[in-house]
Amino acid sequence: MADLAKLANWSASQENFSPIFESMRTHARQLAELRLIEGMALKGKRLKAGCAALWTVLVGGVHAGGAADITVPQHIPDSYAQAGALVAIAPGRKLNLRCEGSGAQTVLLEAGAHVDTATWFKLQPLLAASTKVCSYDRAGYGFSDEGPLPRNLDADVADLHALIHHAGFKTPLVLVGHSRGSNIVRQYAERFPTDVSGMVLIDPPAQDVAAVAPDWAKQEEQMSEQRFAFIRQCEAGAERHQLASPPPGLERCVAGASPLASVKVNAATAAYKYKPAFWRTLMSELEDNLAVYRRPVSPKETHGSTPMIILSATDTYADAPADLRKTLDAARDKTQAQILATTTRGERIVVGHASHDIQLDQPKAVANAVTALLKQTAAPIH
Repeated sequence: MADLAKLANWSASQENFSPIFESMRTHARQLAELRLIEGMALKGKRLKAGCAALWTVLVGGVHAGGAADITVPQHIPDSYAQAGALVAIAPGRKLNLRCEGSGAQTVLLEAGAHVDTATWFKLQPLLAASTKVCSYDRAGYGFSDEGPLPRNLDADVADLHALIHHAGFKTPLVLVGHSRGSNIVRQYAERFPTDVSGMVLIDPPAQDVAAVAPDWAKQEEQMSEQRFAFIRQCEAGAERHQLASPPPGLERCVAGASPLASVKVNAATAAYKYKPAFWRTLMSELEDNLAVYRRPVSPKETHGSTPMIILSATDTYADAPADLRKTLDAARDKTQAQILATTTRGERIVVGHASHDIQLDQPKAVANAVTALLKQTAAPIH
């Protein structure tokens, strides 16, 4: 009981119901809820597994390819205050797509839960120096139209497939997925293997946590009810057009401006999060997260010989109690071993000095991994 109380106290200390949810180091404390909900991409330095994989430690100072010569942006460009290209994927529905660079292969970036393309503002220009790279807002986020509910993995994969083909991408693509985005990328690659030449998975969250941390899993289930109740309140406020000037009780639905963005970008971000569509999408996505991360990696999942690189952060759970962190490490290690076992060409890279948001803390490390994978996947494009 003492351990459970310690777990509950630490989990409660991480709670923040801010809706801004940008995955930025500056707002890391505000984003503790994201990390809890998304299945816990956990701190770890080694994965003890029998799969054929190359284990490497990569810190942000390592450079490779064009990324070494590019200055990493420190602020979100004002271009994020407006849509990029709006691609029609279905009657009455468009997704916002941002592309840069050119090259024989295309890299497509798939974000984690409840964030928009701004999560890639550091990584995208690094990759654009040597190849074509695109990011997009999933339905209900950023400048993309709302999609039909539920917003589960099946819906996300269907939208991604429609986007790839309506945007006229030349396939196969290299898919890069962060957190929940790694689950979307894996499921897409299973369903449409000829569209995918390789995958880079950024801090894939633990699945089936209850198998190694039952107390943690129980606490998460209990806290989820509180989260959902709060989201329903915010949705109701959005329906009444109250969030721009929230009354008492709804202040927590609105977060402060991001120090990484200009007034224009912050205003654009706030505008879509004042809408009911955002809260409906958020609720549905987080409900699906509970289902996704409650299950283990399917023993039927297979990616054949498709190249895969998993990037794991060292510092995602630096603030967790030591004994709890050890338990959660085991949950992530088990999941990542299972993911790597789905391909014969898997590699895990541990990225030092990085939180769960490796693409923001160590973007050059991610760029290096993508560049390495591009060298493996050079193949005819159709």
